[in-house]
Amino acid sequence: MKILIVLTSHSELGDTGEKTGFWIDEFATPYYVLADGGAAITIASPKGGQPPVDPKSEVKDAQTSSTKRFYKDNILIDKVAHSLKLSEVNETDYDAVFYPGGHGPLWDLVTDKTSIKLIEAFYNHQKPIAFVCHAPATLVNVKSIDGESMVKGKHLTGFSNTEEEAVKLTKVVPFLLEDELTKHGAHYSKGSDWASYTKQDGFLITGQNPGSSEEVAKLLLKTLKGEKENVR
Repeated sequence: MKILIVLTSHSELGDTGEKTGFWIDEFATPYYVLADGGAAITIASPKGGQPPVDPKSEVKDAQTSSTKRFYKDNILIDKVAHSLKLSEVNETDYDAVFYPGGHGPLWDLVTDKTSIKLIEAFYNHQKPIAFVCHAPATLVNVKSIDGESMVKGKHLTGFSNTEEEAVKLTKVVPFLLEDELTKHGAHYSKGSDWASYTKQDGFLITGQNPGSSEEVAKLLLKTLKGEKENVR
């Protein structure tokens, strides 16, 4: 199993003067679930090199067993620091793609044409695509083969309006993810704030918040392994 993980390259939190980026646990937890499950993983980002880390994901309260494992994993830290440029990767080299969240994707991956075409290629070739927290924002400009929004009619989830209100960023983000997905015709649903909640609609797998990262990765692994078994 070869899986591509795509991280944001965006570091500015709107015009607040604060920093953002990818959320460490939303990367680390799925990475280890997938790697421990036998997957070979490649990391990419729009600009390549070191993707920015959301500073809030480094505070004590945001730490998990996966982040602690990551901080001691010099090989993986180096791998992240040397992420491939997204334009250099090819969908045909991978079996699935996974997008961690953090607020960064709301600014760069939403409109990144390379990312959009990559997601379309994975989905059109019936390969699993997985997103957690703010990462489903990368889907809003993705089109299906018929030219319609890919999320139209899809059952999915993502960071909720109430969770965005809780972190006091509703006036900072370029759009509220729950509203934007609904506007594009998605059947959006959510669980309790901060609790694990996932949805799978065919090859599309989404998780609501950081707490959903592990389950999203497990669903992706299960889907991939089911596919591989069917191929055999």
